[in-house]
Amino acid sequence: MLPEEMLIVQSTEPISMIVRSIYPSLETYLGDTQYFQERAILAPTHDIVESVNDHVLALITGEERVYLSSDEISKEEDNVGVRELYSYDVLNTIRCLGLPNHALRLKVGAIVMLLRNIDQSSGLCNGTRLVVTNLGSRVIRATVITGSKVGLKVHIPRITLTLSDVTKFPVKFEVKFERKQFPITVCFAMTINKSQG
Repeated sequence: MLPEEMLIVQSTEPISMIVRSIYPSLETYLGDTQYFQERAILAPTHDIVESVNDHVLALITGEERVYLSSDEISKEEDNVGVRELYSYDVLNTIRCLGLPNHALRLKVGAIVMLLRNIDQSSGLCNGTRLVVTNLGSRVIRATVITGSKVGLKVHIPRITLTLSDVTKFPVKFEVKFERKQFPITVCFAMTINKSQG
């Protein structure tokens, strides 16, 4: 049985209640790395994680920037004749574990998680959480808030990610697919599995 202080009373807006409970006075603590080191919302599915992250992102004041990926069928020989079958609109809708979404919505102050190892010696590993400090056209500046390099200021570039890198794609996809995007996702909430990493 859970202790009473861990329960959130019934609400017509459960996501809002959970966010207010886990991130009280959110705007006051933007930029406070310790505040975010001590907090995260765990959810069972990616759909719930996205709903919570979208809700928290909407609470942060400031300009939102949307980064769109560049998606295409790989030019490898295995894909000869297949490239014409998939339009960019179809490729842009592909969503799966470990692959950033086509449209990445961010604000300064947002908490993000790396989806790939970028530079292990600098602590930029899959699962590292960071706070966004600047949204540039070609790079995103952020500060590491978890791991051995807390406080390190880093630049996150766009990289090309291939579907073959993703081990848990929800359906069989025989075509080699590439997405050029920042290898991050908003991370006020994360799946229970991801939190174990």
